[in-house]
Amino acid sequence: MRYRTLGNSGLAVSKLAFGTMNFGTETTEEESFALLDAFVEAGGTMVDTSDVYGGGLSERIIGRWFAARPRETTDRVVLATKGRFTTGPDVNDLGLSRRHLHRALDASLRRLGVETVDLYQLHGWDAHTPVEETLSFLDDAVRAGKIHYAGLSNFTGWQLQLTVSTAKAMGVHVPLTLQQQYSLLSRESEFEMVPAALHNTIGLLPWSPLAGGFLTGKYRRGATPAPDTRAGSANELYQWVSAEYASSDRNWAIIDEVVRVAGESGATPAQAALSWIADRPGVVAPIFGARTLEQLHDGLGAVALTLDAEATAALDKVSAPTPGGYPYGAFGTSQRDRRLQGGAQALGDLIGNGSEHPTGRR
Repeated sequence: MRYRTLGNSGLAVSKLAFGTMNFGTETTEEESFALLDAFVEAGGTMVDTSDVYGGGLSERIIGRWFAARPRETTDRVVLATKGRFTTGPDVNDLGLSRRHLHRALDASLRRLGVETVDLYQLHGWDAHTPVEETLSFLDDAVRAGKIHYAGLSNFTGWQLQLTVSTAKAMGVHVPLTLQQQYSLLSRESEFEMVPAALHNTIGLLPWSPLAGGFLTGKYRRGATPAPDTRAGSANELYQWVSAEYASSDRNWAIIDEVVRVAGESGATPAQAALSWIADRPGVVAPIFGARTLEQLHDGLGAVALTLDAEATAALDKVSAPTPGGYPYGAFGTSQRDRRLQGGAQALGDLIGNGSEHPTGRR
């Protein structure tokens, strides 16, 4: 195993984090225990969950695993959970208010059977709660010893920047991680979120780095998904997500390239995809899940894999996000460019070297 520091902190975590969203739903408690055992035995340390995974079942299973294992094993785990989404029927049973987060965090600590969570993440933005209120709660939670660090998840670039800048202005604990969907099939976070994170030394924890299993190479264009895969399951959400991935020719081209690169690198497609995302700028630890020990060990094989420059460039090219028009396309990007060599930039340079202006004018 290899280790990296968690954002702008001194806490070291494993290069891959283990996601437990399916504990108690798709994965039984016995299977969950075996997966956690194998992950820690392989040197893995970071375990990620949430108060809404399985309606709290994921946290309960992890808590029972902690209770059933010796301290020298559990002390190695860097435990991360999240709060924000609905935990009850009341209008205040969700959001980032002090009241909800106070109750949500205490409930998570009880389910996990611990006094402190290493990383407590805001599972999403809340437009109805002042950011100062949320940050004040997180700072109090750090001072009370309930959490060691705070993080963000599913935030846009401006939301991340507002949160960090406000925390610094208030002199309170500054969140140090951002958990976003990020993979070869989903690189749109690179437009705003990743630059904002890099600017603020925020560590990235990509979720769904294998795009729901599509980057494992188990799917083929035009073929019916096997019943033991997510795309072939009876779960309507998985079917919808899989249909979205499968509807894009670009995505199939990426998958084909992953399979090719993996074969030339002596790796599996999952290992190639995980290695690529793990080595992106700012990434601390991709969060990958597994339903079987075979899948877990396959994923862990990515730790020792470093793709060469040619393979990386090929994957970069085929998976490059397609922003379309303004503000992320060529015209929009040119507005933010400043050339240091080659003289002053003319208006023609700003509209794509004389190409058609988006308004139809040159």
